[in-house]
Amino acid sequence: MEISERLKNLPVQFFASLVGKVTKAIEEGRDIINLGQGNPDQPTPLHIVKALQAAAEDPSSHRYSPFRGLSELKQAAATFYKNQYNVSIDPETEVAILFGAKAGLVELPMCLLNENEIMLLPDPGYPDYLSGTVLANVRYETFPLKPENRFLPDYESIPDTQKTAAKLMYLNYPNNPTGATADLNFFNKTVEFAKEHQITILHDFAYGAIGFDGKKPISFLQADGAKDVGVEMYTLSKTYNMAGWRVGFAVGNPVIIEALNLIQDHLYVSLFPAIQKAAVEALTGDQQCVNELVSCYESRRNALLQACQKIGWDVQAPAGSFFAWLPIPTGFTSEEFADFILEHADVAVAAGKGFGEYGEGYIRVGLLVSEERLTEAIERIGKLNLFI
Repeated sequence: MEISERLKNLPVQFFASLVGKVTKAIEEGRDIINLGQGNPDQPTPLHIVKALQAAAEDPSSHRYSPFRGLSELKQAAATFYKNQYNVSIDPETEVAILFGAKAGLVELPMCLLNENEIMLLPDPGYPDYLSGTVLANVRYETFPLKPENRFLPDYESIPDTQKTAAKLMYLNYPNNPTGATADLNFFNKTVEFAKEHQITILHDFAYGAIGFDGKKPISFLQADGAKDVGVEMYTLSKTYNMAGWRVGFAVGNPVIIEALNLIQDHLYVSLFPAIQKAAVEALTGDQQCVNELVSCYESRRNALLQACQKIGWDVQAPAGSFFAWLPIPTGFTSEEFADFILEHADVAVAAGKGFGEYGEGYIRVGLLVSEERLTEAIERIGKLNLFI
């Protein structure tokens, strides 16, 4: 018995290799500071946990949820967008409940593209975008995110053949892995680009709550005409430390929302109702927990930057997300450097090449340990005398 060619063609999970190396080092008894992960380290706020507990005790939560999710969660998503971004959303036609944003990101090519059609992906970018291309049996081209362009795509430099052929484009700001953010002017240009070339836009807004230096990240849907050309996907994983809960939503263009709902009609019978009710509490309840979380990440970012400065490591401050994108010293590839500091400093990071060709020359560091451990990690690297 054999598995299908489609499954055989799925990309190797980028983080599986890193996890294996870190696990082996820990089993050897080494004190590894793991900065390679993207898993929030703080607990889900207590008021959200209590909402789950109460809903789980309600027998009505033990039945199937409506296929397309609870109306109250769709309304909560619409209310959230109005409160946070002053964007009006129709809860019945412009919201799709997702099993975490990753599910939607992987499903969308199957919803919108036919076999062998082309989509555009950022480089560097979230590795799991590639899963959707394989499962949908579509082709993809990449566009570079370069530091000289503030890690934003240069639409004029995308080849005309790609602009003409592409049907779908993924964007992600605040960006994983670079920590870059986008402004309203960029998103307005994106809408113009999408309309001119008839390209659908998916904006992955996973880190939408996490912006630094008093600057709140902008929603793609705040751009004029954004709902004409695309959707935005939001997850509760990062904003509310609910990564293990697997709940998110897409908002925007009603045709795309209907397509997402339709494919999920055939894949799922919606989320556990108690999780949906807890998500309502997260989106509509007290948001002070979010302010405190962003402050925590900003303090960690600042501690990291200060430690890098002390050892002579010239790095740029991320404007958002909970990642930092750090240039590596000369004489290494990104994977060689990641392996070197794991072996000689007991610090784990994600090699930039794992995020694409233009990730070479960088490592991604997660702000997901304490300030003290971040500082200690950089001090350990500093002892290797690589930045003299």
